[in-house]
Amino acid sequence: MISVEELAQMIDHTNVKGNATEEDIKKLCSEALEYNFASACVTPTNVVLTHKLLRNSDVNVCVVVGFPLGVQTPKTKAFEVMEAVSKGASEIDMVMNIGGLKSGREELVRSDIQDVVEAASGRTVKVILETALLTYEEKVKACLIAEKSGADFVKTSTGFGGLSGATVEDVTLMRKTVGSKMGVKAAGGIRDMETTLAMINAGANRIGTSTGVQIMKEQEIEEYILRS
Repeated sequence: MISVEELAQMIDHTNVKGNATEEDIKKLCSEALEYNFASACVTPTNVVLTHKLLRNSDVNVCVVVGFPLGVQTPKTKAFEVMEAVSKGASEIDMVMNIGGLKSGREELVRSDIQDVVEAASGRTVKVILETALLTYEEKVKACLIAEKSGADFVKTSTGFGGLSGATVEDVTLMRKTVGSKMGVKAAGGIRDMETTLAMINAGANRIGTSTGVQIMKEQEIEEYILRS
């Protein structure tokens, strides 16, 4: 059984809503500190505040880039990264150029990721594939391009646009494709402990969710019962 502490270090506690207020971000960071989550994941607008609130902790500041559609040019995404890093971001969740992949423009997709990796200057880069829009073959190809481009993780979904989020099948495929060389982040629709464990068992080693506190409380109760 995974411990409460181990689980916390697998969670990116997330609020990337367009209407997130400063109070929402303060709450997100307070919860991230309380549970010692891996990161607090926010939009570029909220990086400065998030960094200020987390600067004396081990919780990383994660920022989404090219979000949520991935249609920005490689140079635009790279600039987003450089600005976010200068303001305190330590992890980058970028949306891949999905249309480029589906058009067979592998060099564009590779450049898109490589420019972000270079701009991140050694910081963790996770590539969001938006698996709901891809075929089996495209998912495999996206994982391989991300690996060759120097990214650290592949990630299932943005959780936006009404698309289906992470599935056990997709996480299993992504882990099989990248092996142990990269991280796999499951995100989108993960709201309870049962789903979280299913994703971890399928091969995910990072979970993106806006309900991290609820998941942790479920795990604390389960751990208490087992110890009683």
